[in-house]
Amino acid sequence: MKRAWQRMLSGRRLDLLDPAPLDIEVEDIAHGLAFVARWNGQTRGDFAYSVAEHSLLVEDIFNRANPGIAPRWRLAALLHDAPEYVIGDMISPVKAAIGPSYGDLDARLTAAVHLRFGLPAALPLPIKKAIKTADIVSARMEAEQIAGFSRAEADKLFGRLDPALVRGLTIRLRPPAEVRADYTARHQSLLASILAQLP
Repeated sequence: MKRAWQRMLSGRRLDLLDPAPLDIEVEDIAHGLAFVARWNGQTRGDFAYSVAEHSLLVEDIFNRANPGIAPRWRLAALLHDAPEYVIGDMISPVKAAIGPSYGDLDARLTAAVHLRFGLPAALPLPIKKAIKTADIVSARMEAEQIAGFSRAEADKLFGRLDPALVRGLTIRLRPPAEVRADYTARHQSLLASILAQLP
């Protein structure tokens, strides 16, 4: 039988086909995502635009679009692409070409990540849709600012931006170590906020 697990820097051994929540560590997620490039690396700048940086932006947009939302759902937004720390980021056309097997693998990893950090394995549909909306807004910003799309092309593919929602937000290209530290710190901050709300 072929190996279906990956050794993590934390020492954990994650089974990709049957992931166990206890084999998932945020430091591994942050490290992996900080080195995974969005847009297959086809972005302007001296650093790749990482999935970790994208995840921080999505969480910010999600919070702006849903003021007062519970910290647990903000954590879900931060973790929305967490499986990519082991399976990488594929552009949507490639995911479609691979078919449902990619989605199944992503769903199993997502469920394990959620359970590891106290979230439901499957998010409530309104939360999932709200995170997806924030994800699309982020992709729209990225497309025009760093991925070479014209404004008209980005509007056509991703929709127009709400100026009030994205006011003051910019795409940041930073060294992986810096992004990794910020991702881990944001995760810890959200977990602390969740614990503070417990009775």
